[in-house]
Amino acid sequence: MSLLPVSDAKARLLASATEIGQIEKVPLAQAAGRVLARDVLARLTQPPFDASAMDGYALAAADAPSIGSELTVVGSAAAGHAFDGTLGRGEAIRIFTGAPVPEGADAILIQEDAEKLDGNRIRTKFEVVKGRHIRPRGQDFAEGEAVLKAGTLLDFSHLTVAAAMNHAELSVYRKPVVAVLATGDELVPPGTQPDAAQIIASSTFGISALVRDNGAEVLDLGIVRDDPERIEAALQVARLAGVDVLVTLGGASVGDHDLVQSTLKSQGMQLDFWRIAMRPGKPLMVGSLDGIHVLGLPGNPVASMVTGMLFLEPLLRRLAHLPARVREVEGITARTLKPNDQRQDYLRATLSRNEAGLLVADSYDKQDSSMMKIFAHADGLIVRAPHAPELAEGAPCPILLIRPLGSQFD
Repeated sequence: MSLLPVSDAKARLLASATEIGQIEKVPLAQAAGRVLARDVLARLTQPPFDASAMDGYALAAADAPSIGSELTVVGSAAAGHAFDGTLGRGEAIRIFTGAPVPEGADAILIQEDAEKLDGNRIRTKFEVVKGRHIRPRGQDFAEGEAVLKAGTLLDFSHLTVAAAMNHAELSVYRKPVVAVLATGDELVPPGTQPDAAQIIASSTFGISALVRDNGAEVLDLGIVRDDPERIEAALQVARLAGVDVLVTLGGASVGDHDLVQSTLKSQGMQLDFWRIAMRPGKPLMVGSLDGIHVLGLPGNPVASMVTGMLFLEPLLRRLAHLPARVREVEGITARTLKPNDQRQDYLRATLSRNEAGLLVADSYDKQDSSMMKIFAHADGLIVRAPHAPELAEGAPCPILLIRPLGSQFD
């Protein structure tokens, strides 16, 4: 079987993915990072009254036609405490930010522009302009206005205005649920003492974090031995839970001890493709089973992380109504890179800026896919197309970011 190009594999995977249509209501406190399923209409008008934008005095501009006009202060108003009455000719009230502007007033004289006189009198020190320092009723939003639109990815600013519109909960799309299954007789969980033939299962934690970072929930199926019956039992748990995606880690090839693919096929999985023209990550398996997207990622931790970024992430963002995450940037290589073979290479590299402001990618000497420390320290992956010729030092190169560029790259 020939190796499938990365671009073709991604296109085939996403062609089978449709956005989840199920809607649920969640409290505001749990809505950050969710995607709105329905427009959010204001349940009130904000501000609900003409409000003072400054501390000072509320008055009628006509009563202060010139600098030096004098007025009598007849009361006060603060936020939550309105003045009970109507201003007469030549009258003003002391007012504070957020308080309702009383009947008869159409301007605010800020306190710095007023001179206090004997008794309850003030004198204007600057011009009074009608409407100045007043927030008119409905300036922010009006009752019935669709302030937030369906499809919005909610953040702290959206939740603030949703609360101000008097919504305690919002309608959002259900999160995708992803079952994560690690397979292998050699695997033991972190915190245990492995024997000479065992290794710590690490990929589950990286993939689970990637899943949550892309708007989905994780169902951890744990570690399953290389036994068809145990794999089938784990699959049944995923089915009963109604997961949207099943991610397996390891065992997707066709060796004597690689039982995942054969077991899933025996349970009805339709295999779409496996074996991708990429390094690391060639033994990637994609299929479907009872409406569940199945991704068999390599057991090698670095390969599973790279294929997770390239394939699992865009799938989850499609299901979750999230915009595609842009990880690709342009830079230059810090060293000469040798010609490539038939597979697309992803070279771990550190990133920096040169004096010209260009992003410089310096690939590690060792690119063994078993070396997790290098992946953890790398900032990005230099992408080398199949059969790419030698790339000279300083030449442009595409880079796949492992994490967003921080302030050190500004």
